[in-house]
Amino acid sequence: MKITEQIKQPIAYEMELFEQKFRLSMSSQVALLNRITHYIVNRKGKQMRPMFVFLVAKMLNNGQVSERTYRGASVIELIHTATLVHDDVVDDSNRRRGFFSINALWKNKIAVLIGDYLLSKGLLLSIDNNDFDLLKIISVAVREMSEGELLQIEKARQLDITEEVYYDIIRQKTATLIAACCSLGAASVKPNSQEVELMRKFGELIGMAFQIKDDLFDYGEEAIGKPTGIDIKEQKMTLPLIYVLNNCTKKEKSWLINSVKNYNKDKKRVKEVIAFVKANKGLDYAISKMKTFQKEALNLLDNYPQSPYKTSLKIMVDYVIDRKK
Repeated sequence: MKITEQIKQPIAYEMELFEQKFRLSMSSQVALLNRITHYIVNRKGKQMRPMFVFLVAKMLNNGQVSERTYRGASVIELIHTATLVHDDVVDDSNRRRGFFSINALWKNKIAVLIGDYLLSKGLLLSIDNNDFDLLKIISVAVREMSEGELLQIEKARQLDITEEVYYDIIRQKTATLIAACCSLGAASVKPNSQEVELMRKFGELIGMAFQIKDDLFDYGEEAIGKPTGIDIKEQKMTLPLIYVLNNCTKKEKSWLINSVKNYNKDKKRVKEVIAFVKANKGLDYAISKMKTFQKEALNLLDNYPQSPYKTSLKIMVDYVIDRKK
């Protein structure tokens, strides 16, 4: 059995029902819109985000979920899909999960409007049902994701990222959405409880580990749909590179910065940078940090009684850092 199927087992019924509700939440009176949203729904990814919502809710609530849980999962998936559609426009990307992106098929203008439509659908789903606590969680996540992306762009121009700033960027850019999933799961069944913040922290730690794992793929040999060295080509400062920059000689540092700044499109030079980072323990350091975040996340589950949902969450945390793509 695939790991994702194993994780999904205790929430299989909820995920099936969620898919029906999610399709309904996207519907519109405009034929073009329905054609595009149908295309999106039929090319869904692993759906890790709704899985987090349901697993957390069931772990905290004796295996029970509420209508609010389904709405929370739908909201997060609508907002997440909106950000992916907008990202593809910003990155001028023609592919998404092996299929053509919305902007590749319907051009940028329509893609931006679709992203806006999904965003408003998500917000209205919460407002129409007076889920203002859920709306606040998701709105904070959207704000932080935008800030994280802009902070990364600003720092890429200067190439002066410290490890702390890097953590700020990935906390906002990636971890905040997984944190929102887990706190939404908690808030849907235990509103205004301490669990909401505890589960937010749990999701944030998983998100940090997830992004470091993504950064490590840039130095790997495996086929993961992302060419090696792409972060360096895009002048993105990731943890392996930041560590080496802070722990090499002045001469080596200026060579590295010059390489990323002026030779980031030179394949041979990018390979040399990758080899230098590997040789100077950049990957080892990033892996140890990733495992620290993973351990901290797992520790937060210790006080909960044993259940299939807790087991699935633990498998999910391990999967985040063991995945091959």
